Amino acid sequence: MSSVSSEEPPARPRGYTRSNQLQAQLHALVPGGAHTYARGSDQYPEHMAPILVRGKGARVWDADGNSYVEYGMGLRSVTLGHGFEPVLTAVGHAIADGVSFSRPTELELLAAQDFLDLVPGADMVKFAKNGSDATTAAVRLARAATGRTAVAICEQPFFSVDDWFIGTTAMDSGIPATGSTVTFRYNDLPSLAAVLAAQPVAAVILEAATALAEPEPGFLQGVRELCDEHGALLVFDEMITGFRWSARGAQTLYGVRPDLSCWGKAMGNGFPLSALAGKREYMELGGLNTDRERVFLLSTTHGPETAALAAFRAVVREYTDNDPIARMEHAGRLLADGVNAVAADYGIGEYLQVLGRPSCLIFATRDPEGQPSQPFRTLFLQELLERGVLGQSFVTSAAHTEADIAQTVAACREAALVYRKALDQGSVDGLLNGRPVAPAIRRYAAPRRLEF
Repeated sequence: MSSVSSEEPPARPRGYTRSNQLQAQLHALVPGGAHTYARGSDQYPEHMAPILVRGKGARVWDADGNSYVEYGMGLRSVTLGHGFEPVLTAVGHAIADGVSFSRPTELELLAAQDFLDLVPGADMVKFAKNGSDATTAAVRLARAATGRTAVAICEQPFFSVDDWFIGTTAMDSGIPATGSTVTFRYNDLPSLAAVLAAQPVAAVILEAATALAEPEPGFLQGVRELCDEHGALLVFDEMITGFRWSARGAQTLYGVRPDLSCWGKAMGNGFPLSALAGKREYMELGGLNTDRERVFLLSTTHGPETAALAAFRAVVREYTDNDPIARMEHAGRLLADGVNAVAADYGIGEYLQVLGRPSCLIFATRDPEGQPSQPFRTLFLQELLERGVLGQSFVTSAAHTEADIAQTVAACREAALVYRKALDQGSVDGLLNGRPVAPAIRRYAAPRRLEF
C-alpha cells in the first residue's frame, strides 16, 4: 500500500433510534425481522439497519429522517427509479377500474402481447408474482415433458425458494433429501456434459450471464447443443438479466433460444410480477390444447391482478421509447471508475474494488491477506451509511444522476480512509461498531443471533 495519511475523516453521526425500535418490533412479529432474507438486519451493520418510509428516484428516507442514495434498488427490481411517474399513472388508472376479477381481463392479453413482442424466442407466457413461482413451474413442466426427475443447475447464487433448489443450500432444514438436483460449473461445458451423461436430466437451468461472469465464446451455444443431444430442456433464469442486460433478455443479447425462460424483478419496476415463457409445445402442456396429461403449471390468484400488469406495460413503453439501460450503465461506469480511482489513490485498490457489469455492480472487500472479508465489508457498509449511502451492492438504476454518483464517490473517499486504517492495523477492531454481517443463507442464526 502506498504512503497515504490514514487520518480518520470527521464523523457524521446519524440517529437510528426509531429504525432500531421498529426493527425490534419486526423481529417480534416477523421471523428474521424481514420478509426477504437479503433484506434482514443481519445483512447490515448492527443497530444501523434503516427502516425505510419512502423513496423517490434513486433516494430513500428512513424512519429517523435520514436520507440516502440507494443502491441495489429493491433487490434489482427497480430500474426506472422509485415512484416513477408514468408507471404510477398507469397503475392508478388500472386499479380505479378494479384489481382482481373472476375472469381474465383484456389487460392480461395486452400484457402477454407486449411480453411476446419483446421476447421473440417465446411463443406463450404465463404471469405470476414471484421469481420462484416461475422457476419451479419451469422445473415441473420440464419433468412432465421429459418424464425425468433430475434437474441440473449451474453453480450460481440463487434460483428458487422451493425444495428443488433450497435443498442444495445450507438452509435445508425441513426439506426431504431427494438427490434430484445436480450442479455444473459456468463456462465449463465438460462439467455439464458429465452431468448429462451420468443420468437422465429433465432441465438444465442457468443464468446466461451474471454481474461477474460473461459467457465465453461458444459456451451458451454448447449448452444448447448438449441439451438437445441429451433430451433435456434448456431453461434461462432471466430474473436479473431481463430489463437490466436487455429488455429482450439475455437470450436475445447472446443469440441462444432456450426452451423456457423465467422472468421477474424489474418487469414492473418494483410492482410484483414474474413470468414463465417458452415454446408452445411445452407451455401448452399446462393448457387446453393437448392430448397429454395436463401439468398444473401456474394457477395464482394474484398473478393477473391489474396493478402489476399495468406497471409492466408502462415499463415496456419506457424501454421502447427511451433507453434506461444506457442511463443505468452510464451511472455505473462513473461510479466504478470513481470509487476504483479513490481506492487506487489510497493504495488499497487490491482490497476495495467495484466490479461487474455497469448495470449490475458489486463491491469486493478484502482483508490484509487479500481474502474476502465480512468484517471489512461491514466496516465499509457502516462508513457509507454514516455518509448517506445505502446498499449491499452498487447496482444502479436509470434514476441515478451524476450528482448521486458524485455524492457516493465522495462518501467512498471518506470511507476508504477508515478502511485503510483498518488494513494498516490488521483488523477492524476499534473501528467497527457491533458484529459483522453474516451470509443471508446460513445454517444457524449465529453469528448474528438476536441478542436481548
